[in-house]
Amino acid sequence: MSPLPTPTARPADPQRVRRYWRANLRLTALLLCVWFGVTFGVSFFARELDFRFFGWPFSFWVAAQGALLMYGLIIAFYAWYMNRLDDRMAAAERDGAGPP
Repeated sequence: MSPLPTPTARPADPQRVRRYWRANLRLTALLLCVWFGVTFGVSFFARELDFRFFGWPFSFWVAAQGALLMYGLIIAFYAWYMNRLDDRMAAAERDGAGPP
C-alpha cells in the first residue's frame, strides 16, 4: 500500500481566515435578528388583523405561514451568501491576491 499523499497547500493566511469568520458571524447575527423579528414581532402584531377565516383567527394563520416562508428564505440566503463568500476566499487564496 502506498502512503496517502500529503497536502502541498500552503497554510491559510490568518488575516484572511479572521475576515472570513468575521463576515460569517456578522451574517449570522443579522439573520438571527431577522429570525427574531419574524418569530416574535409578526405574531405579536398579528392580533390587530382580527377576523375569522373558516373559524380560525386569520391573522395567526397568515403569520404562521409567512414565518415558514421567511425561515426558508433565511436558509436559502445564508447558503447562497456563504457559497459566494467561500468562492471569493478560494479565488483569493488561489491567486495569492489581497483581501477579497
